[in-house]
Amino acid sequence: MAKENRQQIEMNKEKGDSPKKGPKFNIYWIYAIIGIVLFSAQFMRFSPDRTTINEQDFMNNMLAKGDVEKIDIIKNKDRIRVYIKLDSLSKDYYVAKFKKDLSKDKAKLKGVPLFEFEVTDLKSFKDDLKEVYAANPQIAKVPENPGTDPDFFGPILNTIISLALIVGVWVLFMRKMGSGGPGGGGAGGIFNIGKSKATLFDKGAKVNITFADVAGLDEAKVEVMEIVDFLKNPKKYTSLGGKIPKGALLVGPPGTGKTLLAKAMAGEAQVPFFSLSGSDFVEMFVGVGASRVRDLFKQAREKAPCIIFIDEIDAIGRARGRNAIMSNDERENTLNQLLVEMDGFGGDTGIIILAATNRPDVLDTALLRPGRFDRQISIDKPDVKGREAILKVHLQPIKVSETLDLHKLAEQTPGFAGADIANVCNEAALIAARKGKEAVDMSDFQDAIDRVIGGLEKKNKIIAPHEKAIIAYHEAGHAICGWFLEHAYPLLKVTIVPRGTAALGYAQYTPTEQYLYNTDQLIDQICMTLGGRAAEQIFFGKISTGASNDLQQITRIAYSMVTAYGMNSKVGNVSFYDPTQENTFTKPYSEETGKIIDEEVRGIIEKAYVRTIELLTEKKHEVEVLAKELLDKEVLHKSDVELLIGKRPFEEKKLLEIEPESIVIPGAENNSHTETPSTES
Repeated sequence: MAKENRQQIEMNKEKGDSPKKGPKFNIYWIYAIIGIVLFSAQFMRFSPDRTTINEQDFMNNMLAKGDVEKIDIIKNKDRIRVYIKLDSLSKDYYVAKFKKDLSKDKAKLKGVPLFEFEVTDLKSFKDDLKEVYAANPQIAKVPENPGTDPDFFGPILNTIISLALIVGVWVLFMRKMGSGGPGGGGAGGIFNIGKSKATLFDKGAKVNITFADVAGLDEAKVEVMEIVDFLKNPKKYTSLGGKIPKGALLVGPPGTGKTLLAKAMAGEAQVPFFSLSGSDFVEMFVGVGASRVRDLFKQAREKAPCIIFIDEIDAIGRARGRNAIMSNDERENTLNQLLVEMDGFGGDTGIIILAATNRPDVLDTALLRPGRFDRQISIDKPDVKGREAILKVHLQPIKVSETLDLHKLAEQTPGFAGADIANVCNEAALIAARKGKEAVDMSDFQDAIDRVIGGLEKKNKIIAPHEKAIIAYHEAGHAICGWFLEHAYPLLKVTIVPRGTAALGYAQYTPTEQYLYNTDQLIDQICMTLGGRAAEQIFFGKISTGASNDLQQITRIAYSMVTAYGMNSKVGNVSFYDPTQENTFTKPYSEETGKIIDEEVRGIIEKAYVRTIELLTEKKHEVEVLAKELLDKEVLHKSDVELLIGKRPFEEKKLLEIEPESIVIPGAENNSHTETPSTES
């Protein structure tokens, strides 16, 4: 019979019909209640029936009026307790004190002190009594009863209660942190603090995101879909002797869709899906992180085959022992437990770990080795085709104009991640609604791109005429350099409309989709960036603070050329770029080499500046035409520039299609350029 009952319970659990459990009450609740009562008794003072007054009130309003029957002098506490004549309680003074007439309850109040007060010195108090008696000869002296309050058992009781509370809480805490006891919770620890915080998406759970909502990540989707297939059809892969991968790491810049891909997997996979972030393991108590890791994998084994997704795993997966000053034993203990759990279960359990991070360089090497994270799925910023596919997904709920060119819009958003494109689409819809349009057109999207790149347009910002002229010539210098330099990016738009907190104008370009840059291209980029400062020098004879952002960009490019890419003959074909940032406090080169690096960087920038000055001096007329038109219209597009100074002399050259995986330059991501607004003062 018992066996049948157990079978019935198991069947109910599988169906999800487990009986409802009421609240759990155990002996620890009684301990808690007793502790609260004792704690309250220790620190709370129960107010007595006596009313506290001051000495002057007693002398003038009670004793001098002849209302006092007797007083008790408590010597060990310097307190005076006052007994009032019962016939005097009907006076207005006492009715006001007690807010009622106590003379009706004479039987209850007989022999009860109704007032008390403290005195600083008993001798001085008795001298004050004599003065009152002398000033009021009609009143009789009241009896004085000396006494003491018991003061021996109180301190002992307080000490015992305090020690009992400390010992009781310590025993309770230790038992709860251990394996349990009544209501201990096993691995959960005290108040379930050691239990995993993972969100479980079980079979049949409704997740609205599917792979159809993920665009521009075709290769990553194939890898992720294959992981799901591993769990559904394991024999398909193990029949040839292969092993199911234990983990996959999603790596990519912020906003590229790592978490979105994991959400889509939760929506598509017909297996239990545990989702949590790396910070969910972190807690102020020692040992909690490791306990949560154990509990997570315990739940996963019960639900296998399943998937565990850890977002932002770098919160607990940072390399151990890299920096002794910043080391954290609790975080390292959590990482050690994770490493053991990932490689500690059998290959047939069917648990796959999926994690996401945008900082793979800081992760511990033991975490990245095969057997733990067998695969690293790279999710980069989308190219033109990827951006066009992402636009199609985000434009589905938006009413767009029939004339909208998605391909052209994708070309105008180079360097945008999926989150940026989603933001542009939403901003465009809001801008169109603000203008009262029935559909979103290309102009709304261009305004949205401007807002995302440069910030909110500051229409009410008052700029002095001479400052506006400096801004116009500065941006015209950028535009002319980009127009007449072969390897500069094609100009898309130039504006002097203030945006954001500091950008008073900027020139927007359309960078070509490429992965490699040669020396000529980088030098042209530096010259184009220096165009604003050079124009100020030529036309005004002095420079302003408006080129601060430009100087930051060219300094980064020049130092990368010398120290990372080996593009300098004096320094040579060496690279001091350290992606792991292990040498935080020491430089990997000598002081002499450092001087050479600084000299060469300054030489590159100085040569580029001289070249820019020469170019803008030669094209001085074009700069003036463009600057005056900017002062008049404030915004110029590529077509406007063509009408003013003619077409760009260089035809757009198509770069050879090179697979990005075939040639990799360390730190090449530092070389990517986006449309950063130049800062004007």
